[in-house]
Amino acid sequence: MAALVFPQLFFPQSDPYVALMQSFTTFALGFVARPVGAAIFGHFGDKIGRKATLVATLLLMGLATALIGLMPTYEQIGLWAAVLVTILRLIQGIGVGGEWGGAILIAMEWEEGKRRGLMASLPQMGVPFGLLSSSLVTTLMLATGGDSFYAWGWRVPFLLSFLLIAVGLYIRLKVLESPLFQEAMKKQETSKMPVGEVLAKHPREILWSALAR
Repeated sequence: MAALVFPQLFFPQSDPYVALMQSFTTFALGFVARPVGAAIFGHFGDKIGRKATLVATLLLMGLATALIGLMPTYEQIGLWAAVLVTILRLIQGIGVGGEWGGAILIAMEWEEGKRRGLMASLPQMGVPFGLLSSSLVTTLMLATGGDSFYAWGWRVPFLLSFLLIAVGLYIRLKVLESPLFQEAMKKQETSKMPVGEVLAKHPREILWSALAR
């Protein structure tokens, strides 16, 4: 959508090339926000539990995505359209940053045997699955919507996030905290400043994994 419709809908006053770059900038800001989300929700995930933070990240991601589908355009509210879509993209990125680490961690902690690596890898399948399914929905809307795609059809994939929120919440509210985390809480082994501690003790691992990514 950042390539197909956002330049025309949110940055129409610019040169087409500049409008495309401005649209891609809002897209990029979501990636910049991810480490911020990882730090925030990593801290609270270690303090209050994985389940609560994963519910919060799901709501942040899902609602920010769905609200993009309800956004007024530049024609309706002027420059505020670009500002609001950028803010929603930042919120989306913060949610993803917390979601990614939290989902992998709880999957890994629930596996007490030798398959922790495998269990931790399974949440990663959500990324290609999400990219594939969103591409399919967009292609379907383009094929069936015609000219209406640019009027309202582009909103449908975003609005489908409301459905994903409902399904995700139903599943997440049934998930229990991992036995490992419950044991750490009982023994009061949780850190007061989890993010600060991991940055101090493992800076090399963080740097290398970030660069590899």
